[in-house]
Amino acid sequence: MKFASVRLVLHDFECLLAYYTKLSGIEAVRLVEEFAELRTDGAVLVISSERLIQQFNAGAAKAAANRSAIMEFQVDDVDSVCVRLSDAAVEFVMMPTLMPWGNRSMLLRDPDGNLVNVFSKPKMQGEGSVST
Repeated sequence: MKFASVRLVLHDFECLLAYYTKLSGIEAVRLVEEFAELRTDGAVLVISSERLIQQFNAGAAKAAANRSAIMEFQVDDVDSVCVRLSDAAVEFVMMPTLMPWGNRSMLLRDPDGNLVNVFSKPKMQGEGSVST
């Protein structure tokens, strides 16, 4: 089995697509109206409107109802991402902080209230990096 993607079902498709495009720095691939993918190195983040989901899977998913999952993005430098987002309408839950397990992490909320963790792992000598 291969983990393929996470899909966010959202009220305001364009707003959330713009949010995750700005956050990731990746251009979205729009497959149909109100359905797009952000293809990262590790997984695919799918953005879909609630209207589209209701058309095919009425009641299966509800926008802005998540309070248990955290979207996580690994980057080289959390602080530089924080600076890049400082002029955007981003709700910071936790500014960049060194976690007990060594990751540097910041927490954000997207416009639908989903929690987003942007983190970097401690650099080990000779270890490669993940692009931001």
